Amino acid sequence: MTEKIQTPSPRDAFDLLMAGNKRFITGAPEHPNQDAARRTQTAPSQQPFAVLFGCSDSRLAAEIIFDRGLGDLFVVRTAGHVAGTEILGSIEFGVAVLNAPLVVVLGHDSCGAVAAACSALENGKTPGGFVRDVVERVTPSVLAARAAGRETADEILAEHIEHTVDLLLDRSRVLAEAVAAGRLGVVGMSYRLADGSAQLVAARGLDVEIPTAS
Repeated sequence: MTEKIQTPSPRDAFDLLMAGNKRFITGAPEHPNQDAARRTQTAPSQQPFAVLFGCSDSRLAAEIIFDRGLGDLFVVRTAGHVAGTEILGSIEFGVAVLNAPLVVVLGHDSCGAVAAACSALENGKTPGGFVRDVVERVTPSVLAARAAGRETADEILAEHIEHTVDLLLDRSRVLAEAVAAGRLGVVGMSYRLADGSAQLVAARGLDVEIPTAS
């Protein structure tokens, strides 16, 4: 099935994602834009309706959990969704060049990078190689969560997701100006591996209700 999507507003883009996630959760995916017609349609150019910056975890395949297809999502992923300059540049490309109206930071429960940062703070041991860099970039989120009295795994994860959302806007003038102009929404979402749900934990430039943590 090929689904033509006009350039949506930030809220429209958010609603498209949430509708797809609902289909995935209930086991009724439509697999839009995954056919030969869509492949031909998107070959000359792309116009994704969202930039998805998520963790590299193999269980976090964006097009599957949001029931989308070719050309719908501009996906950028790193372990623990840690953001360096090349990540910021990639996200800016999706917004400034491809005109995506929504950026999503997607974390998930049982995240190895978050667990490793917590462990490093508790026992003083950090991994070797470049994995150490990933853990060190997650550590400020863990420290901020604990300073605020947020100790559970879900609370620490939410802190890290929100910290990443704010980091993107603090470091990127392109993203901050697009949000200020009303052209862009930036949200943080937490994915639950067991039930497949993506839950909103942070929103900037988008008037959406953030559910109270249960």
